[in-house]
Amino acid sequence: MIPASLRTVRMRLTLFSSGLFLLTSLVALTVVNLLLREMLQHRVDGLVKQGGDIPPPIDAAGPPRMFAGSAVIQSLPDQVLHYQWGVTAATMAVLTVVSLVLGRWIAGRMLRPLHDITAAARDLSLSNLHERIALDGPRDELKDLADTFDEMLERLERSVRAQRRFIANAAHELRTPLAVQRAAIQIGLDDPLPDRLVPVRTKLLTANRRTERLIDALLILAQAEHGLDETEPVALDALARQAAEELPAGDVTVTLATERAVVAGDPVLLNRLLANVLGNAVRYNRPGGTVLLALSAAGTLTVRNTGPDVPADRVAELFQPFRRLHADRSAADGTGLGLSIVASIAQAHGASVGARPNPGGGLELALRFPVL
Repeated sequence: MIPASLRTVRMRLTLFSSGLFLLTSLVALTVVNLLLREMLQHRVDGLVKQGGDIPPPIDAAGPPRMFAGSAVIQSLPDQVLHYQWGVTAATMAVLTVVSLVLGRWIAGRMLRPLHDITAAARDLSLSNLHERIALDGPRDELKDLADTFDEMLERLERSVRAQRRFIANAAHELRTPLAVQRAAIQIGLDDPLPDRLVPVRTKLLTANRRTERLIDALLILAQAEHGLDETEPVALDALARQAAEELPAGDVTVTLATERAVVAGDPVLLNRLLANVLGNAVRYNRPGGTVLLALSAAGTLTVRNTGPDVPADRVAELFQPFRRLHADRSAADGTGLGLSIVASIAQAHGASVGARPNPGGGLELALRFPVL
């Protein structure tokens, strides 16, 4: 079984780099020694052939002496190579120690950013999502990894903030009709006269309907954010005409200009999307105003109304849950989830959503669906 100390990335990187360096050095030194031996042997053979026995220098103190010079020269390559291999072995031993020490140090320096990322991930909690790694250094793979982790933390922080805001707003929206019901019940029971029960009943029914609409909207929003399990071809133009026919428009004129457009999706969710789009366009309109719904064959759905002026810097807020242009929640007829549901359903169907204020007042909403 491999020890735990050898399973770390730092140790594996150290052993790999040191082993590769030592293998390369061993091959290089072996090739150099073999080439040196061949060269020496070739030169020695040439000298022997040219000179034969080489006389020694004349010693003035004694008579001339002869020796077998060729034998001495022929043994020279073996002596040099023996020395050379000894030096090579000693060099490899020193290089092994040096490469392991330097390899471990270099691997530690290279992997230090990973320790910072690991420590940040280990300490991550809902209370410190604002913290970032903010890794300094050259633009390399580790810097990209740290920046990606920081971007993920930023998205997670935004998601947590949105979730907390959604929970707070949902609690407020649910608390309002429940408070109305409680007050109506208390007043009705304190003075249970027949002429007072009728307005109490009306308040209770109104509060109950508002609670039901809110709960239904929350369920639709949760279903849309969950995604689509199954899809089928849906004629978007037919759903638009159906939604317009079922819409209580009052004195607002609704005009349709649709072309044939078939998309892949959930007909129930798409019907809710169109009902919400038209419902918002009628609800937030002026008396006697108009609503235009246009659908192109390319899958672009445009809804334009003649409502009140919408500040351009607040258009994005309309797609957030429970965000309205006015602060009085209790006086609003809707749930504050209309366009949030539209955006979630559109995203589940791969459609893009955009909005802009009309110059004369009102809003223009554009959704682009991928068509079949």
